[in-house]
Amino acid sequence: MKALVCLEPGKLTLVERSDPEPAPGEALLRIRRVGICGTDYHIYEGNHPFLQYPRVMGHELSAEVVEAPNASPLRAGELVVVNPYIACGQCVACRKGRPNCCMRIAVLGVHCDGGMAEYLSVPERNLYPAGNLDADAAATVEFLAIGAHGVSRAGDIAGTRVLVIGAGPIGVGAALFAALDDGDVTVMDRDPGRLAQAARVTGVGKTIVADDAAAEAVAEATAGDGFDVVIDATGNRNSIEAGFGYVAHTGHYVLLSVIRDNVAFSDPEFHRREMTLFASRNALKSDFERVAAAIDSGKVPIGKIVTHRTTLASAVADLPRWAHDKAGLIKALIEVS
Repeated sequence: MKALVCLEPGKLTLVERSDPEPAPGEALLRIRRVGICGTDYHIYEGNHPFLQYPRVMGHELSAEVVEAPNASPLRAGELVVVNPYIACGQCVACRKGRPNCCMRIAVLGVHCDGGMAEYLSVPERNLYPAGNLDADAAATVEFLAIGAHGVSRAGDIAGTRVLVIGAGPIGVGAALFAALDDGDVTVMDRDPGRLAQAARVTGVGKTIVADDAAAEAVAEATAGDGFDVVIDATGNRNSIEAGFGYVAHTGHYVLLSVIRDNVAFSDPEFHRREMTLFASRNALKSDFERVAAAIDSGKVPIGKIVTHRTTLASAVADLPRWAHDKAGLIKALIEVS
């Protein structure tokens, strides 16, 4: 089995490994597509807070079932979407139906080896039939579910003014599903080119450039009120801290990105606005199902989202290049089989 391994920050190699043996309750998968995520770029660069090297990356996966447990409804040859969050099923979060933030979670490609490989063994409960989705579309469900989950954390946003900060893949997903929830969406990014690309993909025409005049632009766009919901998907501390100032009184602030640093904000201003701060981690099965249904119904333009392609062998060079050169890049897929 070939697998793409990040040995240490800045060092990728393609190696031969033994084929995985499925444990009880697991299914053996042949990987079809792997989406390259911001997390993968952070791992390659050594900026991920929850990782030990070496690591086989890859958690945005579509795969074909090779072998499933006897009691499983899955059948050999069936295309599946992989939920990469392996939860314990017993901790307080799992007991509350929130396995996305399990106390002992193991995320494929982060806490344990992932899907940048020809084969992978995964618990059967983490596999969802792809239905009408093809391999490309099925591999985008997970990252879009991250955005959809972040939107859901803000509650009912219909008719509210929503600011999504960050026009990368996660921000694009958040903007798409905020718009599908009838939010009045604006997207902010420091790169006008990425803003224009995000507008073409999402249909969201309102944009703000994240420059020195961003606060004034927010005030102008909201008649001085600020946004009812702000969702930060940048992974940048300065952006996260600035975002507190864009939230309206009684508004909600959702942090989609994870950073190593502490985040500081003005406590008097936070209380004066009585804003609510939400973390958003991973996604739930319901988010996966919602995204798959939206793709199936044509509400998500997968053809515009998938902008780059490579193979396992070529990813040794392509992934490092795309970590720094993201011109025109929304989502890159590794075609494994």
